[in-house]
Amino acid sequence: MWSICKKELSQFFSSLTGYIAIIVFLLVNGLVLFVFRNNILENGYATLENFFSFAPWVMLFLVSAITMRSFADEYKSGTYEVLHTQPLTAWQIINGKFWGSLAVAAIALIPTWVYYFTINHLAATTGIDAGAAAGSYMGLLLLTAVFTAIGVCVSSFTTNAVIAFIISLVVSVLLYFGFTAISQLPVFSNGLDYYIEMLGIDFHYRSISRGVVDTRDIIYFLSLIFFFLLVTKQNLHKQ
Repeated sequence: MWSICKKELSQFFSSLTGYIAIIVFLLVNGLVLFVFRNNILENGYATLENFFSFAPWVMLFLVSAITMRSFADEYKSGTYEVLHTQPLTAWQIINGKFWGSLAVAAIALIPTWVYYFTINHLAATTGIDAGAAAGSYMGLLLLTAVFTAIGVCVSSFTTNAVIAFIISLVVSVLLYFGFTAISQLPVFSNGLDYYIEMLGIDFHYRSISRGVVDTRDIIYFLSLIFFFLLVTKQNLHKQ
């Protein structure tokens, strides 16, 4: 499993594409936080709320780009048959792909800690709430793990990496914001809106971002990850 994980890491960083994707991710988030309208410098408050609100949307594209070649390129190049003959179970192959892709996305998040220390340094009085920031980072990492599981799953269904990118992006957007959008329809204003919104990722992500770690939110994220990896396993058995 770890050999596959290391292969995913080395493959992503073997060309400039991987580095450019991460640089763009950091650049866009930095511009939103410090340059664009309603940035942290204009608001005058020591908070990373803008970053944690916007980062999931950028992460949607980054993770889809990271995972789109997971299985699609293996199928296209014919190396999956070679991989399948190795003494590895389906779960080991899937976990190697999943953890390797997640590690790449996590590496992209590490430099964003600079935002936390910079804003704390610029704060005139009290800095950022460390508990809320830790909860938000945990939520963002769990959110990234779900997007990664979706991307790996979608990639296992096609030989075309571009199609895998588009479909994983659409599925991730629907699960992230789709239920929230549906809950805002007037027909659900009789109390059903809350329960519909609970089905979406955004609801649980915002819950953890408040700094309060609820086991229900953790279970929700882990269940989604397991579900998509299980679908991937079932699909690999058909190959």
